[in-house]
Amino acid sequence: MTGSVTLVGGGPGDPELLTLAGAAALRAAEVVLYDRLGPRAQLQELAPDALLIDVGKTPGHHAVPQDRINDMLVHHALQGRCVVRLKGGDAFVFGRGGEEAAACHRAGIEVRVVPGVSSAIAVPAAAGIPVTHRDVSRSFTVISGHVPLEEAQLSALVALGGTIVILMGVNGLHGILSGLRRHGMDDAMPLAVIERGFSPQQRTLVSTVGSASLQFAHERVQSPAVIVIGEVVRVAPAAAVLEDVREAGGR
Repeated sequence: MTGSVTLVGGGPGDPELLTLAGAAALRAAEVVLYDRLGPRAQLQELAPDALLIDVGKTPGHHAVPQDRINDMLVHHALQGRCVVRLKGGDAFVFGRGGEEAAACHRAGIEVRVVPGVSSAIAVPAAAGIPVTHRDVSRSFTVISGHVPLEEAQLSALVALGGTIVILMGVNGLHGILSGLRRHGMDDAMPLAVIERGFSPQQRTLVSTVGSASLQFAHERVQSPAVIVIGEVVRVAPAAAVLEDVREAGGR
């Protein structure tokens, strides 16, 4: 008999943010392919009877290529096993979950999707930053910083005027900010980066679009991190430092 594949969004790493449906899928799993992010430290407890396979990627290093991950999902499911693909955040938010589902469908394998808590919303919230706020921001856009944005995209982001949330954007932040400024974004626009959200090492740094590149290089900001650009950053408790940034030449 052919098995099945369940794509589980594991949330931003805190096991308490794993959904009940996700936890149930892990308990029933015979094989779990898991990423670097998400509740991996608790996997022995969450999936006690499963073969655990680490297929996690780090920035610039994909130890297991995506095509190989797709093949592994199909292989184990065709052996009749109950397979869980555990991802950080939500599997369909920059998680390549759609590619994995398509590979399984082509092989005639049933696929179930369990949505997860996206770090694009949850990690800013952990730092006290709402991605929308009445009279401040009526929209938010989530972008990947992994690939440079086109000029038309940068222009549209500035024109929209809402909150911008950047995932996988630490290495490309300087280029993104340069592009936004080139298309008219004010240097004084608030910006925050939240490193290692929901971990004991969580750190929030607040700056401005004009100052962030230099400041964050000095602070040695590293992935994983979520970057938030917009007036909503002023709502955060850490935003008091914005006045210090202005006095130091943030404008």
